[in-house]
Amino acid sequence: MVSSIVGTRVANGDLIVLRPEGMYCPAGDFYIDPSRPVGCAVITHGHGDHARAGMGCYHVATAGLPILEWRLGVQHYICHAYGEPFRLGAATVSLHPAGHVLGSAQVRIEVDGQVWVASGDYKRQPDPTCTPFEPVRCDTFITECTFGSPIYRWPETSAVIAEIAAWRDECAEHGEAAILYCYALGKAQRVLAELLAMGETVPVWLHGAVDAGVQVYRRAGVAMIETQRVADEARGAEFAGRLVIAPPSAAGSSWLRRFRRAQQGFASGWMQLRGNRRRGNYDRGFVLSDHADWPGLLQTVQQSDARHVIATHGSTDALVRALNEKGLTATTFALSRGEED
Repeated sequence: MVSSIVGTRVANGDLIVLRPEGMYCPAGDFYIDPSRPVGCAVITHGHGDHARAGMGCYHVATAGLPILEWRLGVQHYICHAYGEPFRLGAATVSLHPAGHVLGSAQVRIEVDGQVWVASGDYKRQPDPTCTPFEPVRCDTFITECTFGSPIYRWPETSAVIAEIAAWRDECAEHGEAAILYCYALGKAQRVLAELLAMGETVPVWLHGAVDAGVQVYRRAGVAMIETQRVADEARGAEFAGRLVIAPPSAAGSSWLRRFRRAQQGFASGWMQLRGNRRRGNYDRGFVLSDHADWPGLLQTVQQSDARHVIATHGSTDALVRALNEKGLTATTFALSRGEED
């Protein structure tokens, strides 16, 4: 649904349209999570498929600044507290918690009484590492749809974390390390915080790429279980019975040679499908996602009160069909996204 732009207005009244750089707000002359360098960007969160270097300025949620500084270095950042309105051109903009990772935000845009919200990535499950998702009422809701299929329904987080701890103990009985792959920004910190919450005391070992993000979260005041870096241990050290968290890129790499015997697991919403675990050659799969599942998507659309919904980034067909059957007007934006990390 791409509209022609006339000055700071859009011919059919759309507050956000698609351009090659990404989602563009003509009234405010800014982009949301642009994929190419632009003058003014509003960034939803720090994952690499949403935040890129080279923008003239970055409007970000204050809570997300440490992540952006870690990922992008010195840039022209303009920070805003959650819910604090600010003006960009003819648009009034505000950022609201998305519950995805530390500092993640939805973007609310109001022009002449019309309100659009772009969700960015979000989840509805509780997460001790970030501010919970906040429903925002609007006329048009642009929702991510990474897991936009009825088959995706997340188990309770506490049950999944208990499974991970039990797997570590099973590995100990066999003299193996338990290497858990998960994204270095958001997922790893969530696992560490949840382990602390359930009373675990055994330190967790970290790949260097994961440790860097964990230290950013610690400096931001997020409580997590004690951790140590694998690189700080002498080569040939015994890791049997230890939980080791590494990014997915470490799978199959020379980094694994330091572990004499190990099982490998992956924590992701994609593990809902056993075929994905087999294709990845993982010994164990743990269903843990930082995105909304199918019930979460439907709940969020309902709470937005939007009559027009635009689905992006993922399996959009099923959600669009379900919403149209409910009497809403649902369409899609074909945004190109890569891996989160």
